[in-house]
Amino acid sequence: MEKSTTSTWSSSLSPFTLPSRANSLEAWAGRVWQDLQPTPGRLSGTLRIVLATVLTLLTVLVLQVPYGSVALYFVFFVGRDSPAVSLRSLLMLAPIAAAVVTALGIVILTDNDPMARVLGMVVVSFLAGLLMTGTTQPSLGSIWAFIFVTLIAFWEKHAPADRLVKTSLWIISSLSIPVLWSVAVEFVFGAWHPANLLSEQITIRWHAFLAMFAIFAENGSPEKRAEAVTRVSRLAANGQHGMLDLYNKIIERNLDTGTLKLGARVRITMLAELMDLAAAVGSAPYADDPETLLRYKQIVADAQAASGNSGEAEPVSHEFRIDQTPTLLDRVEEVLRAIRSMPTAARPEDRELVALPAKKVPFLIPGGMTNGANVAFGLKLSLCATICYILYHALEYPGISTCVITVFITGLTTTGAIKQKFAFRFVGSMIGGLIFGLGAAVFLFPNMDSITSLVVLISAIAFIAAWCAQGRRFSYVGMQIAFSFYLVAFEGFSAPKQLAPPRDRLIGILLALAVMWFVFDQIWPVRTVSAMRRAFATMLHDGAKLFRLPEAFTQPTESDAVRDRVGNSLAGLRTMCDAVEYEFGVDREAHIQLSQSILGAALSSVALLWNQAVFLHREDDRDLLNEPHLVALRQELATAMDTMADAVAKAKPFVALDASLSVDPSLLVNPRSREYAQNVLTRLCELQDHAQRIDIAE
Repeated sequence: MEKSTTSTWSSSLSPFTLPSRANSLEAWAGRVWQDLQPTPGRLSGTLRIVLATVLTLLTVLVLQVPYGSVALYFVFFVGRDSPAVSLRSLLMLAPIAAAVVTALGIVILTDNDPMARVLGMVVVSFLAGLLMTGTTQPSLGSIWAFIFVTLIAFWEKHAPADRLVKTSLWIISSLSIPVLWSVAVEFVFGAWHPANLLSEQITIRWHAFLAMFAIFAENGSPEKRAEAVTRVSRLAANGQHGMLDLYNKIIERNLDTGTLKLGARVRITMLAELMDLAAAVGSAPYADDPETLLRYKQIVADAQAASGNSGEAEPVSHEFRIDQTPTLLDRVEEVLRAIRSMPTAARPEDRELVALPAKKVPFLIPGGMTNGANVAFGLKLSLCATICYILYHALEYPGISTCVITVFITGLTTTGAIKQKFAFRFVGSMIGGLIFGLGAAVFLFPNMDSITSLVVLISAIAFIAAWCAQGRRFSYVGMQIAFSFYLVAFEGFSAPKQLAPPRDRLIGILLALAVMWFVFDQIWPVRTVSAMRRAFATMLHDGAKLFRLPEAFTQPTESDAVRDRVGNSLAGLRTMCDAVEYEFGVDREAHIQLSQSILGAALSSVALLWNQAVFLHREDDRDLLNEPHLVALRQELATAMDTMADAVAKAKPFVALDASLSVDPSLLVNPRSREYAQNVLTRLCELQDHAQRIDIAE
């Protein structure tokens, strides 16, 4: 296939190459420091978590409610994952109640048979794994399994049955307290106009990006360049999570989207990736040769068009050869091109194209519960949980029961993501459990004699953990600092008097990490780039579905579901791209380069899919749905995308569709059909170029 001139760009003009992610101690220290820097909304989010924690602590102490440590952790959990006043936050009580029913049902129906408890562990952990991967609410599966593990352990003790039943039922009330307080705090202190705040955050990032490249284009002084790069780097360190939190508030509460553009969620991910690349350009040696200065200037012009409402004109292109690795400036231009190719004009009736309300998102992912990869993940998770459960019983060492909990906390589908969580859970446990928890037990608790001092201590730890958890790269460390500290320092309603619990819990964590490493990394590994290939292939298959929707299509429901999955897939691909650096081994650098190529291809596919989604959604385009030549063109495009998806998933080459042979001459007569055909074929050519580069990268 001849390469389209609109999808070509040069790597020969720029001295920048995509950087390898350094492993030196200095580099990691720099990342940690950058991740801890203040970013927009970080302080307010941290203070809301601290306030909810204090209110939960006081309620637990006054009512003498059990499970205080878990309740305090759930404040933190709700505060991070769904801080908006939303039904989704309250739905967290559903898996808690389901876990109670499951545990009591197994005990009652089997008369507390030990073998039934083991089999229950096998089944529950397997089903939890399916829920974590086959639904749009993965946290429900992990919460269900987490609470079930906690409750079933009580029935291993020799205690009266009525006491154990009451203890099991108490957990529903205990965990209702943090959920309700978190919702109340968000209702009072949360964002009342999240769409305006999100627009502001997007504008801040565009201004920082434009300012940096404008200074670069003008060959500004080193001081000005350093100041601009620092600002971009701080915003890049914040990633997409803060903006996605605001977006989630909009969709969960079905609020007005204000001035946000079509496809707000995918735009957030693309903008976050653009900021990452800009930060990398800023950290590379500055180039002031005329050709590079010209590219800086062109990037500024393209970014001004991408951030405004100047239509969808194509940016200036550069010569591109598939067998060359793109440079940093190439990648910047690529993402800008993808953003500019997105549909921009939003009308009042297009509100759901800006942000789809959460109530319209289906709970089950089509085919998710029967997908082979998801079933395999459920089996691996079940195997790890069962091994840990049997081990700590065989050793008669209940203190290491945290090994089973760790399986569900760190259970992810890819080896890179699991290793990442392994490292973060270990570091968080060391800081929260051994340093803070053990330090408080030895030096502070003996000298504390009032509830005020306890509130001050819990508030300080919650603030540190919440601040860390607001970061992009090491947020999970903050979660584990809080969880480990609460387990050690808040076991009951009196100060801990023994040092063995933190030691035992750390041993349990290490045991779980060893078991999961053996199962997930040695017996049944799924490399992160393989998962990225599958996720990208799923995006392409979803795109093919958009082009194959019935030509008499009258309801946008199916299109809405596909759009939502595409947005989730793109955000997930970017997260997995970050996790690839934890794939330690001889192929690590190759995996990093491949992951960046897959992410670039996914970004290029978004414009194609979104333009088709808008076409299906708008009433004034209905007449083009039944145009015979356009029907044939869409069928051909769908077949090409399915072929491309299969090739990407299996790491095989494919024959690209020749765009010059796909347009019937009659389509060029009508201006509207000509514009539609040329647009989708141009986007498809760019997508095919990127998909072919994936094979080159490997």
